[in-house]
Amino acid sequence: MPNYPYYNAYNAYPMQMNVGATQPTQNGIIWVSGEAGAKGYMVGAGQSVLLMDAEGSSFYIKSSDASGMPLPLRIFDYTERTSTPQNIPAAADMEKYVTREEFAKWAKKLKESLITKENPNE
Repeated sequence: MPNYPYYNAYNAYPMQMNVGATQPTQNGIIWVSGEAGAKGYMVGAGQSVLLMDAEGSSFYIKSSDASGMPLPLRIFDYTERTSTPQNIPAAADMEKYVTREEFAKWAKKLKESLITKENPNE
């Protein structure tokens, strides 16, 4: 028996270790140790995986094309949202818009001016 650090008796080759990455937990999340762990994680041909950073508040999407060539690693940072965002425009933005009442007055004036132009004798 050869003196390999990780000897596999089934095929007599040393076992490969995926340095910097851990196996998926029972909930299906794959945890890696930083960006280096994400870069070292092996992805099958034509697949994409979501990798969560165990050291910080980042996650990675690692993909490979159909031939197995790795695509650029996509890195995302996430933060906790403490309140529901409001979709209300700021007061400065409201100056660009007219209210329904202002529009109705303008439409009425326009209609009256068009009627007087069409019938100048009336």
